[in-house]
Amino acid sequence: MGYLFAAYTIIWVLLAGYLLFLGKRQKQAIKQIKFLQDLQDR
Repeated sequence: MGYLFAAYTIIWVLLAGYLLFLGKRQKQAIKQIKFLQDLQDR
């Protein structure tokens, strides 16, 4: 039964890491969009 708990834990850790990665990437994309909008406004 221990291997089921280990597999469950690994999947949750991977899912949490993926969500953090997506959040970081989205923040970078928003920064780039704002930068491009500033360039366009000039």
